[in-house]
Amino acid sequence: MVENQRTLKKSYNFEGKGLHTGKHVKMSFHPAPINTGVVFLRTDISDDAYIKASIEYVTHTQRGTTLEKGNIKISTLEHVLSTFVGLGIDNVLVKVDQSEVPIVDGSAQPFVEAIMKDGLLDQDAERLYYKIEKEIKVKDEESGAELVISPADSFSIDLIADYNSKILGIQKVHYDDATDFVTEIAPCRTFVFFNELEFLFQNNLIKGGDLENAIVIVEKPVPQDYLDKLAKLFNVDRVERVSEGYLDNIKLRFPDECGRHKLLDVLGDFGLLGHRIKGKILANKTGHRLNTTAAKIILEQAVLTK
Repeated sequence: MVENQRTLKKSYNFEGKGLHTGKHVKMSFHPAPINTGVVFLRTDISDDAYIKASIEYVTHTQRGTTLEKGNIKISTLEHVLSTFVGLGIDNVLVKVDQSEVPIVDGSAQPFVEAIMKDGLLDQDAERLYYKIEKEIKVKDEESGAELVISPADSFSIDLIADYNSKILGIQKVHYDDATDFVTEIAPCRTFVFFNELEFLFQNNLIKGGDLENAIVIVEKPVPQDYLDKLAKLFNVDRVERVSEGYLDNIKLRFPDECGRHKLLDVLGDFGLLGHRIKGKILANKTGHRLNTTAAKIILEQAVLTK
């Protein structure tokens, strides 16, 4: 079935901290003409500091996906792109006044809720797809992470989140055309393991992280004095580990919220192709690096079709 491209009916404003820079960010979404795709404008640089959300501009994938073109840089944009993919938005201009988009609550839900109050605008142009014609397989031998994309008449993802965690266990998540992105995927927040926090701080990351925008998984008992130190870093009075193995900042929205969030990231990273794909994705422990590597192969091999 032929589908038309879509854009927004109106503009939307957001603001908050960048997850890694910690800087306050103002961001807005705007309707865009047919065949625009997703384009970012760095308003703090100039009126023409545009960069297209394209896989060709990916430079870094550590704890988020970063695009760079000349002096124009946009990072941690996967939740924004996942919003557009999940809602079926093809053309949009994103204005942002920093090098990183706001993390909001660590999910896509704030963006989705704003847009869905008004719905979307159908445009007078047909949507194109990348048709997968032969299997694409990418694997990280060291971690065992793997991503396989196979030919199919429609789009689907089967994802396994397995981090050898007794808290998370093995989480299996499925996504296809029947999945309600708004209620089942968009609300799922980013997560981090407690033992990664010190490394991330020391490497100048998660400056904007707090106990409201991430799920923190704690595998082992932690001395309260260390938790008190963490509380100071996050600017809160006290932090405790609850019996379920998470810090006491957040109540899970789904038992498999972490697995669903990894699926949200896959959607966002593949949004850098500029067109949706017709193919079946099998993902195991995948992350931004593997996602974007596979997307680059799709760009080289797949055929655009209606």
